[in-house]
Amino acid sequence: MALSFFLFYFLLSVFAYLPSFRPVYADANLTQPSFTPINFDLYHSSNDLIEQIHSLVHRHPDKLTVETIKAGNKGYKAEITVVTYCQSRKESAERSKFRILLSFGQHGRELITSELALRILSILSEEQFLPKMDRASLNSTLNNVVIKVVPMENLNGRKLVEAGDLCERRNGRGVDLNRNWSVDWGKKEKDYDPYEENPGTSAFSEPETQIMRKLALSFDPHVWINVHSGMEALFMPYDHKNRTPDGLPSHRMRLLLEELNNVHCHKHCMIGSGGGSVGYLAHGTATDYMYDVVRVPMAFTFEIYGDNTASTRDCFKMFNPVDHTTFNRVLNDWSAAFFSIFKLGPHQFNVQSKAIVSNMDKWVSIDEYLDGYLMDRRNRYGKKMEVLDVGMQEIRTYFRLFLLSSVLLMFMFCSRISKTKGGRQIVSSIPI
Repeated sequence: MALSFFLFYFLLSVFAYLPSFRPVYADANLTQPSFTPINFDLYHSSNDLIEQIHSLVHRHPDKLTVETIKAGNKGYKAEITVVTYCQSRKESAERSKFRILLSFGQHGRELITSELALRILSILSEEQFLPKMDRASLNSTLNNVVIKVVPMENLNGRKLVEAGDLCERRNGRGVDLNRNWSVDWGKKEKDYDPYEENPGTSAFSEPETQIMRKLALSFDPHVWINVHSGMEALFMPYDHKNRTPDGLPSHRMRLLLEELNNVHCHKHCMIGSGGGSVGYLAHGTATDYMYDVVRVPMAFTFEIYGDNTASTRDCFKMFNPVDHTTFNRVLNDWSAAFFSIFKLGPHQFNVQSKAIVSNMDKWVSIDEYLDGYLMDRRNRYGKKMEVLDVGMQEIRTYFRLFLLSSVLLMFMFCSRISKTKGGRQIVSSIPI
């Protein structure tokens, strides 16, 4: 009995001094990572941010206007708020000025980008100021500029993030809006992840991209910037190729990006083509469409923040600053970078030359027509015509066959005429 008591006491003492010994409960989840929640002390909710923007426009009607564009497709509805900054309200004056189109919040989880949009609008309306900013010089520059700002392109995806799906980047029905454009659409790399990069059922299948395409074609900007987070980078086309475009436009874009990197990025931003810099190719992106189809002379994708120390599953921390100091630094640095673009951009080329290029070179392909213009047509009752994907493919096929047949018939007709003329007997007018 004494021996048993001694053994029991000895074993109890050993376990008491083992630091790694802890009781494990059946319902404990030992692999559960810790996720950083959205800090609503720093970040606006989507509803609050849009409300703040509307209030800002209401206070400054001499400079800002706002419109909400809505679209739907197969029961799915989307809306996009567009704010226009212009010191003259005349539409004719807008066409003669340097035009800039900015898009933020294309991916739902990148909240910091929409906060930057609000900060830029606040500075444009003179409710906030950048340090060391010469307001008189800036006002002179802004007098010749029209800026359209899309603060939150993917409102439905953003609401999913706010509901707790912090890693969601797609829209409200699971499509990546930055893979839904027509340039090289649908091509998949070996490491394709359908959760991250679902391109949709067809190019421009999503109401959000339909709205943005129509906005870009009607506004015809000189500069396009698609703002993201996840790293710090200044990208130019192409995303679907491992190279940049050739010629003078590419040289101009690179010079501007190098200036921004030196002055505002402290020389640590990655510069180059998206496809050649990040280690993978992206197909069906907005920036490639803007450059190749809309013919925007300077088309960029900016990545404004990334925390490479965060877990790949801790998405809010990976894509957004979580402390007040970093949050303000990012907004101040990148606001200054955008205002440098507003100042430097118009000096890069002649505004009138863009109009000439647009009129001569901006042709709309058959696919663009059938995907976009036909979808936007209205019948006499005012209802939008929605063409099913299968029907659209058939229309494309028949239209191509019609064009091919027309060309072949024309060729045969011309050949027949040529042979007839060549074989006709020549009768002399002089009697033999």
